[in-house]
Order: sequence, then C-alpha cells, then structure tokens
Amino acid sequence: MNRVVVTGFGIVSPIGNDAESFLTSLKEGRNGIGPITKFDASQTGVSVAAEVKDFPLEKYFVKKDTKRMDLFSIYGVHAALDAIEMANLSLEQVDADRFGVMVGSGIGGLPTIEEQVLRMNQKGPKRVSPMFVPMSITNMVAGNIALRVGAKGICTTTVTACASGTHSIGEAFRNIKHGYADVMLAGGSESTICEVGIAGFATLTALTTESDPNKASTPFDVNRSGFAMGEGAGVLLL
Repeated sequence: MNRVVVTGFGIVSPIGNDAESFLTSLKEGRNGIGPITKFDASQTGVSVAAEVKDFPLEKYFVKKDTKRMDLFSIYGVHAALDAIEMANLSLEQVDADRFGVMVGSGIGGLPTIEEQVLRMNQKGPKRVSPMFVPMSITNMVAGNIALRVGAKGICTTTVTACASGTHSIGEAFRNIKHGYADVMLAGGSESTICEVGIAGFATLTALTTESDPNKASTPFDVNRSGFAMGEGAGVLLL
C-alpha cells in the first residue's frame, strides 16, 4: 500500500480566495456571512448567505470563460490550479495517465439551470443556450479541471450532498493508496446562491431567517433557526 500525502491546496471561500488570506481570516475569526447581493431575496424570507467576494477571475480566466463554465466549475478550476502552484508541481513531469481528478459537487450548475429554464419559458426552447448541458451537469467541475491541467487518469465527481467534497478526497486517497494513480486533485465545489437555490432550502425550513450575520450561523444554540448558505471550492493535491 502506498502512503498518501497532501502537497498543496487551493481555496475559494467567503473569507478568502487564496490560502494565505483564508488562513488569516480563520485565525482572526472573520465572518463570511453577509446580506445576499446576487439577487433580490426579499420574497424568500432569507436575507443572508456566505457569498464569495472579490473573486480574482483574471488570475486564471478570461471573461468568455464565464459563458462556457458555471461558477461552480470556475471556482473548482481556480482552487485546483492554486493547489498545483502551492505544491510546485511540474505538469510536464507528471504521467498524465496516472494523474486523476475527483472533485465533488452537491448539485452542479444550479444558477445556469435557473437561468436557462427562465429563458426557455420567456423566449421558447430554441433560445436555450447550447452550453446549457455542459455548464450545468455536475461532473463538469472535474472535467474542466482535467482539461485545464491535462489529467488523463480517473476523472469523476462524487455527489453525496454535503459530504461530496469529503467523499471525493477519500476516494482519491484510495486510488493512490491502492496504486491506481500517482497524483490526484480532490475536493469539492459549489455555487448555489441563486433564487431557486435559496428558495428551495428556505421552503424546506433549513435556512436561517436571522438578518444579523453575526447571529446567523449558530447550529448549537437553542435559538438556532437554520444554516446560512455558502459557496466556494476547496481542492487538495494528493
């Protein structure tokens, strides 16, 4: 059995979009929860969420990439490339056939699904984007990472709700441990702060109705009212 080690990680989060700022924010106790800005949430009964802020799109992408990838894929690719940079991994020296990607997501491109269903209802089915399916299907976060880094080994997305990222890391660990791969990018990515995402969890009575960000996430308090929706990505290089 092979020993498996973490040599790098990348992060996109409401409290930092790189390792240094993320860890600094954790140490300083910064709160990533705030008023929802991505859409008018007033009718949902929910007013706060943990949105990614000041995302440095230009670091790895050009504007047209946003027309080809949903945010959950963009977040995942960004985190994966940062993990490779931290590990100082030379992609030219890696056996591509033994380089895999296992990055999970609970639901995939939900904002794209919402946008395209609305477009279909308003303008008809012929106006649905030809990129709708490749932008929204859940496994495209792993697929886009593999395409970007040239990984030709196993490429899968585990979908196990809130455990998807952790599940993916465990499966990637086993692939190296048992000799099926030498290098794996593993983790999770999510971008569900959109009207249907918030509305769905709100009607399930799962989201907090607290308007004060400092009181929104209190899972062990007797007066808790639900969780605050978050977004972002975390990828380890194993």
